[in-house]
Amino acid sequence: MTTGTLDPKAIVAAGYDRIAEQYLAWSALRPSEARLRALALADRLIPRDADVLELGCGAGIPMTRTLARGRRLTGVDISATQIGLARANVRSATFLHADMTTLELPAASFDAVVAFYSLTHVPREELGGLLGRIRDWLRRGGVFVASFGVEDDPGGIEAGWLGVDMYFSQFSARVNRRLVASAGFEIESAEVRTEPEDRFDARFLWVVARAASSATPAGLGTSRAAGGQR
Repeated sequence: MTTGTLDPKAIVAAGYDRIAEQYLAWSALRPSEARLRALALADRLIPRDADVLELGCGAGIPMTRTLARGRRLTGVDISATQIGLARANVRSATFLHADMTTLELPAASFDAVVAFYSLTHVPREELGGLLGRIRDWLRRGGVFVASFGVEDDPGGIEAGWLGVDMYFSQFSARVNRRLVASAGFEIESAEVRTEPEDRFDARFLWVVARAASSATPAGLGTSRAAGGQR
């Protein structure tokens, strides 16, 4: 189902507001092996006493709570209800109720940025610009750990996802890798993994990248990558 005149971001925010407790029980209180593997990797790569930005923090369990230990973590989520839960679950962190694609933050203010299962909710035409902003927020050599989609999907609504309508959009794994590199990152690893989903398994491209010493200006090469072979 396409979105038509509906606002994809409003759909995502409203959906997660409605299923906040259900999503916590489904994905966080019983985390999958793939989720725990990604969390362990990020926890190992990000040094203690680092400044960390989490895009799409949800209710803060288990990702945010783990990464906040010994670090200064700022969590961002488009769902007000999720942010309320996160503030209660992880009192040591700072939380912002915001759209990650329009978020304004100082340049070179973080040592790490993580985005677990959140980028596939971003309209894909905005992904290249967001990656450029993430590169700007990172200090030189800062680490970026994120999951991307692997299928070519221009964007649409999945009805009945955990009982609500939810918006998803993604490029292929190949295009996502090109977008990350074009944004000024040096990719250290890019691996497709399968993750249990609501009604069927889903595949995600897990990327670990470092902010290059000299960044490509945000958006440079984005249209070329997005328009290439998928």
